[in-house]
Amino acid sequence: MDTSATANEQKTYKISIVDDHPIVREGLTDIINREKDLTACCVSEDIPQAMQNISDCRPDAVIVDLTLGQSNGLRLIENIAYSYGDLPVLVYSMHDESLYAERCIKSGARGFIMKQEPSGKLLSALRTVLDGKIYVSDTLSERLLNNFAERKNKFNKSPIELLGNRELEVYQLIGNGMKKREIAANLNISLKTVENHIAHIKKKMHFRDFHDFLRHAFQDNINCC
Repeated sequence: MDTSATANEQKTYKISIVDDHPIVREGLTDIINREKDLTACCVSEDIPQAMQNISDCRPDAVIVDLTLGQSNGLRLIENIAYSYGDLPVLVYSMHDESLYAERCIKSGARGFIMKQEPSGKLLSALRTVLDGKIYVSDTLSERLLNNFAERKNKFNKSPIELLGNRELEVYQLIGNGMKKREIAANLNISLKTVENHIAHIKKKMHFRDFHDFLRHAFQDNINCC
């Protein structure tokens, strides 16, 4: 047996891609497959398909978008953390890093990179999380350290940062044009729970009424997508 040849073989990491846009999935697949040590093992467009593909192909890392049609990437991150423990998740999103990266890390992701970054940075971020480390931009890393040093409290946070993950999901779904009953069915919760989330969001974000709520939800959805 030629042990030297075996020792020189490079490990190939399997990467699962989750994004609701076909052109993004195709682009990421091409970028990853050009690397000798990486291969795109499966692509998914929503949470059920992603969880099934992860179960089938057992990737070494998952790249996840935060906006998955009528679903939410944060919920997928939580599901992966619950079902697969330390499986590294890298969030690749148009959403503002300063508002969403910390939330993603707390939900179980190992890194966050915005879609306007070049492919080289994406690959660097991916290899960082594969190595068991956390990846965020230098700017956000400094901000998080400053927040910790200053013991930042809720009065210093933006309104969106004050929302819980489910509240944020309801806010985004309303911004996508979904009705309350549709949201209840989509999230498998009661209409009353949806209305409670809406009431909490209105209070935390200081909306005057539901029309003000709708206007901001639609506008935030346009700005981030």
